Amino acid sequence: MTPTLELRGATRVHGSGHVKVDALVEANLRVDPGSFVAVMGPSGSGKTTLLALAGGLDRPTSGEVLVEGASLAQLTVGQLASLRRRRIGYVFQQFNLIEGLTAVENVSIPLELDGLARRDATVAALAALELMELSDLANRFPDELSGGEQQRVAIARAVIGDRVLLLADEPTGALDTVTGESVLRLMRTHCERGGAGVLVTHDARLAAWADRVVFLRDGRIIDQTNSPEGPEALLDQAAK
Repeated sequence: MTPTLELRGATRVHGSGHVKVDALVEANLRVDPGSFVAVMGPSGSGKTTLLALAGGLDRPTSGEVLVEGASLAQLTVGQLASLRRRRIGYVFQQFNLIEGLTAVENVSIPLELDGLARRDATVAALAALELMELSDLANRFPDELSGGEQQRVAIARAVIGDRVLLLADEPTGALDTVTGESVLRLMRTHCERGGAGVLVTHDARLAAWADRVVFLRDGRIIDQTNSPEGPEALLDQAAK
């Protein structure tokens, strides 16, 4: 089975000399289709750097990042942009919705930018919103939606089309507990349908939605587990 995402010795260094920062050090990570992986660690541990490399938003100083077997370093700028647009979805703590567009227009815009006719893009966007149980809110603008509804629109936009890899950076930070868990449930559904997901979170309760937990410290992966004891056990272990 070809991994949806694979990091092979991925290292990212910022600066040099006395201002050198090892943001990520020789990270090895494999995420297969259907897998949901949580990445945990304290602030500055390399979580967001790992996610940026995984999504092709940044390039490793050394090592390799592959998406569906394709090395991102070997892609042209145009090919990389196409991959990010078509196969990778992003969900962030800030919803990043376009205020002047309705929910359905926000969801359909990636497909339209990729050349799909507006009518076909709208049909696909409505289907994605239905999956998120937002069909009745399709024509509302972001400021007419609650925080949880906006985040579900953002997830619909992230999974629309043929997106296989869903990357989420603290996507529930601005949401209440119940709404946050509903967002994680939607991410897990994406993976159960054959997609792959990587979630960055500091909350062990949210990490418990994942199949596997990866723990980072000082830019290094110090452990990976799918222990039945759950992510809290990993946190306790890492703290020792």
